[in-house]
Amino acid sequence: MSTKRPAAFAIPGDATQKTGGYIYEYELLQALRRNGRPVEHIELGAGFPDPTPAETQAAIDAMAALSEDTPLIIDGLVFGSIDTAGLATVKAPIIAMIHHPLGLETGLSPERSAYLLQREADNLALAQAVLVPSPHTARILKDHFGVAEDKITIALPGFRPSDPVKTPLFPPLILSVGLLAERKGHDVLVSALGKIRDLDWQAQIVGKTHDPSVEAGLRSQIADFNLSDRITMTGLLNDAEVITRYRQATIFALATRYEGYGIVLGEALLHGLPIVTCRTGAVPDTVPEGAGILVPVDDVEAFANALRRLLSDHDMRQAMSATSSQTGRSLPSWNDTCGVVDQVLGP
Repeated sequence: MSTKRPAAFAIPGDATQKTGGYIYEYELLQALRRNGRPVEHIELGAGFPDPTPAETQAAIDAMAALSEDTPLIIDGLVFGSIDTAGLATVKAPIIAMIHHPLGLETGLSPERSAYLLQREADNLALAQAVLVPSPHTARILKDHFGVAEDKITIALPGFRPSDPVKTPLFPPLILSVGLLAERKGHDVLVSALGKIRDLDWQAQIVGKTHDPSVEAGLRSQIADFNLSDRITMTGLLNDAEVITRYRQATIFALATRYEGYGIVLGEALLHGLPIVTCRTGAVPDTVPEGAGILVPVDDVEAFANALRRLLSDHDMRQAMSATSSQTGRSLPSWNDTCGVVDQVLGP
């Protein structure tokens, strides 16, 4: 029988969705339970961060029903967008789970960004503690939201053990994994690949459609570059299929415009892949020097040059692969992450 205090975790929609934030929260939920913490999963409406009035009210009612001695972790899509007055009715100690502030999402109008940033700031005043997945997000909350350092706990995401199995394809596979969303920068990757068509390679973009217009734009872009026979958009794959792609790849490439952590970058390290990505958000904290090449956001030329260097220089590729593998072996497990969060939840 557990002696740990029960807790609750409010997550919107399907908690098993294959995005970095959902993977983090689902794995953390399972690890907390596995390590003896009774955690109630409160499934909120799928509309957050743009909930209907009914979803907002249902969320507030569900969270307000908790007792004042049940710590409540609230997912960032909910925490950063829910009505502040409603959140103030919650008696349970509130622990905000913020992967990155909602107002920093790529593609928002200035008005929407400002609204979300203010809402997040107002709601942060109600949080007893804040969990973040990276030092970068911690710095954002301290520097731009004025959150006290002693309220913030960095709980790095956990990972499986490193995977030494390699079954590389030929021509070399350039792998990208991420939602089909503007922030992931797949359009930059496709443009960069168009500049290295003289080299031998194939590419796969793995991820579900978040924005149908982004998917349509990518398909049109690939066709315009006459690269339909070399670039495959796989859609959503199951875990085993994704692991197979990592094992088959020679290079991992993600032209992201922002990451609060970037779990797929950690996955690439687990598989010892040299990485080409962008110097933005938490990426420099995640991808160490020597494991990859980091270029400016939206710099197609620099991204193409980095891919060209790795494809053309076997020794560089091998050295980066070794550093990537070494880093992958030192990544925390989900039990490690659970241990950090347990300290926040209390005995």
